[in-house]
Amino acid sequence: MTVQHWFEPSLRRFCVAFALLFVVEVSFRALQAQEASGVEKSRTQLAVEALSRLENIDLSANPKLKEAVDRVLGQVRGTPDFVRLVKKFQLKDQASGLLEMAQARGGDETGGEAARLLLSDGQRASIEQALSGTNVTAVTRLVEALGGAGDGRAVALLTPLLSSKSRDIAVRKQIVKALARYHDGASELVKLATEDKLGNDLVFVARSELSGVRWPEIKSAAAKALPAPQTGGSEPLPPMAELIQRKGDAAHGKELFALKATCASCHQVNGQGVNFGPDLTQVGTKLGKDALYESILEPSAGIAFGYEAWLLTLKTDDEVFGLIASETETEITLKAPGGVLSSYRKSDVVKRDKQALSVMPAGLQALLNTRELVDLVEYLSSLKKPN
Repeated sequence: MTVQHWFEPSLRRFCVAFALLFVVEVSFRALQAQEASGVEKSRTQLAVEALSRLENIDLSANPKLKEAVDRVLGQVRGTPDFVRLVKKFQLKDQASGLLEMAQARGGDETGGEAARLLLSDGQRASIEQALSGTNVTAVTRLVEALGGAGDGRAVALLTPLLSSKSRDIAVRKQIVKALARYHDGASELVKLATEDKLGNDLVFVARSELSGVRWPEIKSAAAKALPAPQTGGSEPLPPMAELIQRKGDAAHGKELFALKATCASCHQVNGQGVNFGPDLTQVGTKLGKDALYESILEPSAGIAFGYEAWLLTLKTDDEVFGLIASETETEITLKAPGGVLSSYRKSDVVKRDKQALSVMPAGLQALLNTRELVDLVEYLSSLKKPN
């Protein structure tokens, strides 16, 4: 064996030993500083700081250090430090922990980084399995994280899920938002809209997201495929990002609610109005301005539970339409627009069809100009639960 052949592995062993000693030394000094300053700091945090200072370390060649890293990972799992260490040491066996972080943190920096690591590690099967879960909140946040990952491989994972009507609408809307962050994803959304395959419940969010993309050709194509709803004034309806920033006159909006916008003919506020659609007394607590605009401009995009419209076909071939107010073993009661209740024997009903469209008519914005629409939303936004 030559001196050079003996020296190289010996040097590597020395470097590893020095690195381990460095970890111990940093931890010891940090502990001393902790005692001197009185600042509480856990040993786990100190270990994370020490490991973070190591550079160019191959854990596969250092079993003891790998064992130490795994031990620290177990202690910081569920925190940003977990993602930071997985990235630093390029670990390929931490998919479950990264998924947990993506599902917990969504589109913030940590969630996006966790999703990016999963994609770069070829964890498509794990991601697909997580996306098929039944926990709507966890799936929605994972989709949000994939949108923030900055890795185009997310597009192929998310696009097929748009056509699944069985998926919760919140998940599908988040998929649209995630796809709009990628050039290929935004292009696919425009293509689906052009071919009328996007779905009525996704039109509003797609229009809103695509109006703000940074690619001029996609932005132009989206404006043609998803034209903004026309208001009653000459001013074109601004993009949603701009609309929600506008401050309206709530007092004027209250007048519009009762008269010009005809909202009170189907909704109540503090007992005033018609009891047909959802009570809006505290709607500002439940919905943000973006959701309020959506409910007006695209009422079929998000139908509240219990307010789905039904069409009943009777033995007489007559058809009756409305909301199901109550149902017993023998009778079904419908509430028609205007709040009128009508009961029918089930034995007289030959068919019942749930309607895809909302009972709230589309095109209400055509009764208002942009200023009035902003005022109406300002009023609705002010209807909140008392403190």
